[in-house]
Amino acid sequence: MRDCRSWREAGHDVSVAVNVSARCLLDLELPPEIERLTAEHGVPADRLVVEITESVIMSDPERALEVLNRLHALGVRLSIDDFGTGYPSLAYLKNLPVQELKVDRSFVTHMRERSSELAIVRSTVDLGDNPGMHVVAEGVEDAATWDELNALGCDEIQGYYLGRPMPADDVVNWLGTSRAAAALS
Repeated sequence: MRDCRSWREAGHDVSVAVNVSARCLLDLELPPEIERLTAEHGVPADRLVVEITESVIMSDPERALEVLNRLHALGVRLSIDDFGTGYPSLAYLKNLPVQELKVDRSFVTHMRERSSELAIVRSTVDLGDNPGMHVVAEGVEDAATWDELNALGCDEIQGYYLGRPMPADDVVNWLGTSRAAAALS
């Protein structure tokens, strides 16, 4: 949250995504801790995206749903990471208060060569056509894949094509590059 605040102060209103483990997701103290941290650093709760995997949710669905509903009530955005690699039913997923699906890189990486992967990516993007749902494709490593995802209607991409992992202090400079600006528009 401290880094998010500094990026906002530099004029970049970006979100921060944080992967959450099963232990954290099942901790009823997670929502008040997140509320404290966002308030302490002056970052709106909707600038935090909590990423969870399908398997983490299924480890204790009732408790996970309770914590997710409390986070959602705070205004925190919720994302299913590595979507398509877990086993829960779509009937269960439709009841989760999530705003984002992240298509796993295992499908995105070869979608241009394999029709089965393309079909999975396309159907996930179609799921995201529901109001309020955002779809992110992981593992984008070239412009051609970005272009194809854009043609499918994918909302956002993540991957080495945009940039490699970097220290928080380097993010402001990276945000000033044309590729970063194009990705954020």
